[in-house]
Amino acid sequence: MIETDIIIIGAGPTGLFAVFEAGLLKLKCHLIDGLPQPGGQLTELYPKKPIFDIPGYPSVGASELIDNLMEQIKQFQPGFTLNEVAETVEKLEDGTFIVTTNKGTKHHGSAVAIAGGLGSFEPRKPELENLAYYEDKGVEYFVKKPEMFAGKKIVIAGGGDSALDWSIFLADIAEEVYLVHRRNEFRGALDSVEKVQVLKDQGKITMITPGEVVELKGADKLEAVVVDIDGEKREIACDNFIPLFGLTPKLGPIADWGLEIEKNAIKVNNALDYQTNIPGIYAIGDVNIYPGKLKLILCGFHEATLMCQSVYNMMNPGKKFVLKYTTVSGINGFDGTRKEAEKAVVKSID
Repeated sequence: MIETDIIIIGAGPTGLFAVFEAGLLKLKCHLIDGLPQPGGQLTELYPKKPIFDIPGYPSVGASELIDNLMEQIKQFQPGFTLNEVAETVEKLEDGTFIVTTNKGTKHHGSAVAIAGGLGSFEPRKPELENLAYYEDKGVEYFVKKPEMFAGKKIVIAGGGDSALDWSIFLADIAEEVYLVHRRNEFRGALDSVEKVQVLKDQGKITMITPGEVVELKGADKLEAVVVDIDGEKREIACDNFIPLFGLTPKLGPIADWGLEIEKNAIKVNNALDYQTNIPGIYAIGDVNIYPGKLKLILCGFHEATLMCQSVYNMMNPGKKFVLKYTTVSGINGFDGTRKEAEKAVVKSID
């Protein structure tokens, strides 16, 4: 039995940052993840993807962000159960929980934080007759190694952040980049839309809107795609086709835990602490849903912070917590009590 304070299910960026916030409160964390390494989607699917909305980083690579988070939490010595899936949860009479994985590993903690991102997932694939034949022969659903597209002719399809971000990134690597979207309007960040427009004006990206890839061609590998543009067919020679239409999420075993589910996400109380309908079980990051929810990493960081404060109060009833900046308290010397806060203030004045 692995003993800890908070059992965190999911070792993506939100789960990792929760370790830091819990550590400030002297709470221990143990993380469970079905992948063989921490990082979640950022490590498994988009290790080289640039991220533009992390405070303090004009741009940071996905894997770099995970490396920094791991360095940040190292001092708090979290535990990891990797390559195992959280399968069952049992709430004991004392209000604590036992989470058991598919390999029988048991974890005992005072609270459970589900930070599983989109859960298990698979890419949404376009309905093309011969799509499966060209998978790994020119059709790619993820960009794990951007360098493999150096000097290649690339066709990207989609209208969200991933399609925009990779079009921008690959514009400096590939020989040619085509961006195809069914509508003239994009769903991604306005800043990314503006950058794509600039690259189009510079001749680095060819944008086809509205348009839709309707056919793939090639003998042993992909050699061209056919795009329908207002009813007219245009064949574009290319080496790779990258359809980026998002992911189909699945909660997996968590869906059977008695949690309130809406649109394949876990409903939480966002007015307080992101707790679910089961007291002591929280959901933070992309896995949760509430009015006004935004699926952004920085929103997951905020949710993780409030979740940790709630767990601290639950584990320390009647103990007064005083929020204090880490610039005053440091990282290791403060447990949130009023007495400790007063000492820190006096010390900073001296």
